[in-house]
Amino acid sequence: MLENEIELSVVMPCLNEAETLGVCISKAKRFLEDNTVKGEIIIADNGSTDGSLEIAKQNHIKLINVKKKGYGNAVRAGIEASNGKYIIMGDADDSYDFSQLMPILVELRNGNDLVMGNRFKGGIEKNAMPFLHKYLGNPVLSFLGKLFFKIKIGDFHCGLRGFSKNAYKTMNLKTTGMEFASEMVVKAKLNQLAITEVPIKLYRDGRSRKPHLKTWSDGWRHLRFLLLYAPNWLFLYPGIFMTFLGLIGSVLLAINPLNFGGVTLDIHTLLYAVTLLLIGIQFIIFYGLTKIYAVENELLPKSKRYNNLFDYINLEKGLILGALMILVGFYLSLEGIASWRTAGFGELNTRSTMRLIIPAITLLQLGVQAVLFSFFFSILGLKK
Repeated sequence: MLENEIELSVVMPCLNEAETLGVCISKAKRFLEDNTVKGEIIIADNGSTDGSLEIAKQNHIKLINVKKKGYGNAVRAGIEASNGKYIIMGDADDSYDFSQLMPILVELRNGNDLVMGNRFKGGIEKNAMPFLHKYLGNPVLSFLGKLFFKIKIGDFHCGLRGFSKNAYKTMNLKTTGMEFASEMVVKAKLNQLAITEVPIKLYRDGRSRKPHLKTWSDGWRHLRFLLLYAPNWLFLYPGIFMTFLGLIGSVLLAINPLNFGGVTLDIHTLLYAVTLLLIGIQFIIFYGLTKIYAVENELLPKSKRYNNLFDYINLEKGLILGALMILVGFYLSLEGIASWRTAGFGELNTRSTMRLIIPAITLLQLGVQAVLFSFFFSILGLKK
């Protein structure tokens, strides 16, 4: 490292933290001095009116005024103004001890791209975390994050974390609110960055006012982000499940009624089965369109599997498949009309006729969907 190169930037987002900001700055300064770390402290202020700006100025540290509201906006502005090779970010409410940052810095020096604090391993002081956050919000959201993205960390939403400046550029973060915390972890995993965690002690914050975090609305923002960035769990897997059940039920019921212990499933159940099949196909189609849109607009990184997708699915194949289904649908419709003609265009045997008409209508609908999907798929993938 060059003599004048800054190794570490400590970034603190701030919105009316006058009660605790000075303490956090003092602890961060002490850490840099005691461990001979060449660093800087950056306050990313998001519109404070309680004297926080004056405290930052009195301490002669870098102060960034962030006009756009939102936790994510504030943190991003602080990071982008930093000069350090590594960045450690943390809340300015004195819930984290900025004099104890060495475990995070050591892991960054060891080559990890993102180092998360884990409050559940490091300890949570009494009344430092609300009951719902401790036993419902954080565990559930962290579990979903691990399930959806296979990330082996236990605390997705710890506010104290470190990462390299290069890793931050790679993650290409977009969100503006509290979900920024989830986005960082997810984007790090999707970009195959090295992630680890260290135990972090969470203290009761030193503020007399209510925290900015809103339990239900911000919790929903985190959950919504995880779902939207995991379209396979939101659309693909449910779609495959519904398509499988709908297809099996439709085929069996189109052949003959099914009897189960005196209960007969017939054409009325067949209607529900084909509806389930159509809904499942809709889910799968929406997954494909969502995936392409997200990747082409740089919300998700491109993968080798995504690049190969256009080799297997294209406009021509979709048009051929759609046309075949439409033709079969027309053929079955003609068979139904022929049966009606045989009956002198009078009253029909509903059970036998509907076993032709329902599959015919279903294939016509699927054929049109395949054609439209193929066109839209090609439009979204024009960059390819």
